[in-house]
This record gives sequence, C-alpha cells and structure tokens, in this order.
Amino acid sequence: MTFPLEFGMDTFGDRTSDDDGRWTTHAQTIRDVVEQGVLADQVGVDFIGIGEHHTDDFPLSAADVVLSAIAARTTRIRLGSAVTVLSSDDPVRVFQRYSTLNAVSGGRAEVILGRGSSVDSFPLFGYDLADYEDLFEEKTNLFAELLKGGPVTWEGKTRPALHDQDVVPHTESGPFPTWIGVGGSPQSVVRAAHYGFSLMLAIIGGNPARFAPFSELFQQALERFGRDPLPVGVHAPGHVAATDEQAQEQFWPRYLETITRFSEIRGFAVPTEASFRQEVGPHGALYVGAPETVAQKIATNLTTLKANRFDLKYGMPGLAQSALMTNVELYGTQVVPRVRELLSASTAPRIS
Repeated sequence: MTFPLEFGMDTFGDRTSDDDGRWTTHAQTIRDVVEQGVLADQVGVDFIGIGEHHTDDFPLSAADVVLSAIAARTTRIRLGSAVTVLSSDDPVRVFQRYSTLNAVSGGRAEVILGRGSSVDSFPLFGYDLADYEDLFEEKTNLFAELLKGGPVTWEGKTRPALHDQDVVPHTESGPFPTWIGVGGSPQSVVRAAHYGFSLMLAIIGGNPARFAPFSELFQQALERFGRDPLPVGVHAPGHVAATDEQAQEQFWPRYLETITRFSEIRGFAVPTEASFRQEVGPHGALYVGAPETVAQKIATNLTTLKANRFDLKYGMPGLAQSALMTNVELYGTQVVPRVRELLSASTAPRIS
C-alpha cells in the first residue's frame, strides 16, 4: 500500500524577534505563529503543527487554541499538535480539545502524541518523572479507547475510571488522524503499531538513515498485530532562505545559543561550527539551506526511511518574524514542489 506524499511544518512557538534583534513578547510570538500558519495555507503546505512547551523561549502552552485561530482564517491546511505531551495531560481533555478543533476546522485536526523530550510540564502539573513510562503507556491506552467513539469504560492507575461514559463532542466522520512521535525507542515504534497510530520519526541529530530500521519494525509490527500498513512521517529541524549561506548565517547563532542552554538541562553536546556543518551536510539531521539544498535532502531521506510525509520543524528562539515568513514561503512555493518533482522520477535522488 502506498500513501500520498505530504509536507508539513512544525513549530514549537519559538519566541520571535523584530528585524533589529529585539525579542518580542509572548503575546506577539503567538500572533506571529498564527500569521505563519495562515501563510503556510496560502503557499500550499499540507499541515501546520504546534508543539507543546512551557518555557520563556517556547511560550506555546495551549496549541489547540492557537490552531483554532489559524483554522478560522484558513480553508485547506490540516492542523495538529507536534507534539502533545500526553504523559502530563488528561487524555479525555486532549480528545475533547482536538475533537473541538476538528469541528471548528471542518475535519482538519490531527494529533501527534509523545512522551515529551522536554519535561517542563511534569513539575508544572504535578507529575513525577519516575512515572514517565507508565504514564504514557496508560494514557495512550485510554486515548485509543476514546478515539473509537461511543461510551467508554476504562480503568487504570493514573486517573479516575470511566464507566459507560459518553465523551463529547463526537466527531462527524470517524477518528481524527493520530500519530506517535518517536525519538529513538523501538518500544515506542511497537506501541504505535499496537494502537493503530501512524509513526512520526523525530530526528533531531545524527544521520537520518539510522532510523530506517524503525520504519521496517513499524510495518512488521503492524502485520503482526493484524493491522493494515500506516503512514510514516519524518519531523526534523531546519531553516530555508534564499541561499545556503544566508540560511546558515540566520540559523547558526540561534541554534548554538539554544542547544547550549539545553545542554545544561538535557545533557546535549554543545555544538561547534564543525559539528553544525556536519548536521547541515548530506548525512546530518538539519535541513538548513537554499530551497534546492533542502529539497534534495528531503527527497533522499524520505526514500531512505520509506516515509511519505516530511514535517520541517522551522524556527529557533530569536529568529526574526520576517525570516520565518520567508522560510514558510520558500518551503511551500519552492521546496515542496521540487521534492515532488524529484520523487516523481523513476529513481529517487541520492546524496553522496
């Protein structure tokens, strides 16, 4: 079974700056994200996703609200989370919020569920990181039950039981698409297959080709569980500008600053200019460059990973709104059509 090629854009609501480098307010950043989503719709991008974060650099803590604002000003683009940290949320409320978004948008909602590599939400909502795995497994189980529709009976340890409970609003045409975001855990790949959720490979560093076994494992697990094949997507960071040099000049200082700050919390290696060049090169995880450079890399890795969807995680805290809007425009008008052209050839391109 084959699936149509799809191209999305994901943002974590990275706090923007003006053209003079002054940081904007959280409120202005949120308004900027709405404008980015509206432009993405206009230039033909298939999907816009907002990842849940709770920090000064990433003030998008209520993605569904912002997505509803985008939905009200668009007619075509699909809208969803990228990612919802289900472990520290209530599956019932997540279902209700996104079924509401699905209604508002005329059936355009999606959800990408994840355990959360950023764990800011755990202390904020009173969860213990020691329960990280158990919380996600049990809440994913409940979310899968909610998607089936109809009254739900469920019992677990992480929230009160449900007994023949009707959960509203009902969706009009079956469950909305749901994905599991996977950053390196084979168990998460099998979990996605078990529940019949699509697989989103979150590749933020290293050679993307190392994730190819996960695509194979996913389809094997689906077959073992008696399920039909499901889509595989790739989520990866990047930035598109007119030239490779301009894209790297805009992205690198912000990337260095952000990863350096995260390194103190999450143990990331502090990037160097040499490591950055490796990541933006043919075998790295960053899609930073001119439209042709980015398109060639996307086409190659979609083929390598046997994936049919690519979501560019665009932005970095401190990038100017003007640069982000140019990024969105170039991605929709030049990168996506070029990838489609490359993959329509009998032999997909390979980067040597």
